[in-house]
Amino acid sequence: MKPARPQSARSRSLAIGMRAVGAVALALTLASCTLFGGGGGNGSSAPASGAAGQADPSIVAAAPAELRSYYSQQVDWKPCEGNFQCAKIKVPLDYSKPDGERIELAAIKLATTGDKKGTLMVNPGGPGGSGYDFVRDAANTNISDKVRSAYDIVGFDPRGVKRSAPVTCLTDKERDASRAKTYALDTDAGLDEALADNKAIAAKCVEKTGPVLAHIDTVSAAKDLDILRGVANDSKLNYLGYSYGTLLGATYASQFPDNVGRLVLDGALDPSLSNEELTRDQAVAFEKALHAYVAKCQQTSGCPLAGSTEEGVQQIRNAISAAEANPLPAKDGRKVSGSTFVSGLIIPLYNNDNWPILTRALATALAGDGTGMLQLADFGADRDPSGTYTSNSTFAFNAINCLDYPMVSDTASMRAEDQKLRQLSPTLGYYFAYGGSNCKDWPYKNVRTPAPVDYKGSAPIVVVGTTGDPATPVQWASSLRKQLGNASLLTWKGEGHTAYGRSNSCIGNAVDDYLVDGKAPADNTVC
Repeated sequence: MKPARPQSARSRSLAIGMRAVGAVALALTLASCTLFGGGGGNGSSAPASGAAGQADPSIVAAAPAELRSYYSQQVDWKPCEGNFQCAKIKVPLDYSKPDGERIELAAIKLATTGDKKGTLMVNPGGPGGSGYDFVRDAANTNISDKVRSAYDIVGFDPRGVKRSAPVTCLTDKERDASRAKTYALDTDAGLDEALADNKAIAAKCVEKTGPVLAHIDTVSAAKDLDILRGVANDSKLNYLGYSYGTLLGATYASQFPDNVGRLVLDGALDPSLSNEELTRDQAVAFEKALHAYVAKCQQTSGCPLAGSTEEGVQQIRNAISAAEANPLPAKDGRKVSGSTFVSGLIIPLYNNDNWPILTRALATALAGDGTGMLQLADFGADRDPSGTYTSNSTFAFNAINCLDYPMVSDTASMRAEDQKLRQLSPTLGYYFAYGGSNCKDWPYKNVRTPAPVDYKGSAPIVVVGTTGDPATPVQWASSLRKQLGNASLLTWKGEGHTAYGRSNSCIGNAVDDYLVDGKAPADNTVC
């Protein structure tokens, strides 16, 4: 769950986000950055071009009558990306009109070389994260040999994301200009200016994206997930969801309880919480993570933060305020405002392995050079050093959230939330406020209302939480486990966002034994 890259009205405030950046190391230097390591294949060979999957008649027969043509479609898996296979899967644009327009979802498969048990679908979070990219770039390093030997690993871009009928709004130059703009949201003039810019961006999203913009909600994505299960010829869904992917997985479980196989929901989101409650909890958790980082930094050589932990945090607050008043220069000629500084500050908190990178960036920033903080902020915005934005995750994030959550957007309520967040999170609270401004003039109203998930299936689900998770606070995992009922809670005592693939053998073995052998960990297991 990741604070969105600031855009237009959010150049001074960070919306909650749910991409599992913490699931992998940043592997980032101050000169260049890459998100995932281990992008090579595992030695599996792709099938001949044009290989088509044959639909299982029993799976098609069990599907809703009006959707059987989707479950029976022939999927043409072709070699791609080295040792992977790629395909496009058709789904309805609007599930209330299944005979109407169709869209295509992009999927990628890492085929197992072992005794195949089925397919493991993967979602890395967001909303707006690319499952295609995750499987291509990280499946070989973040998913164990044991799991890869048992399953075909399939990643997909959900509707609205990157390759799957993507939300499209601004050019790269327009995105640069939008991110660079700042607003005094705690003034009427600043808030009005931000709302006007957001309204203009929304109009461009409508113009460039088309009708799919009204149908990229999580409930629709869960229905897509069942079609993906069907065309994979799996009678049950096996699924690994990180961060926002846990909301997608929990939504699936409530809609298709009889089709649940083995679901791992890591970095859990509480489906019952409002957008404002999520924002509150996340602001507190990031403040806690910042304190944990500063305490560790001060125990290492080269840390630029002196004194006690609280004094070190105050030095960061002072640096943010100074950047607000006088943006820092960066080597490429751009400026680092307070909000850009905060965007860069937050990204390495997703994984404590990346804390040294933050230390180096802070040291140069405190010396007057904002380049390191800008590169971190660019990494979070999916902007490469050439100025190209490599995904549409910012826009997909906002568009999906506007459909998934009713937003409190009247000025008085947003002002009150601002004050509350500043009290709860003195360093970061202001930058989490005014989230309702993103959806105030969005052209489509929310289609989902937050509520506890209702799961009546017989298959147990595994929920994973991390005690120091800043993006999906650990109490959300406990809450989701209770809502699901038939589930086990697995908790890692660690720092950063999500656990499987980046924590320890206790977590890894528990998840692997569940996915491969069907052995769910004892409830309330702590690693």
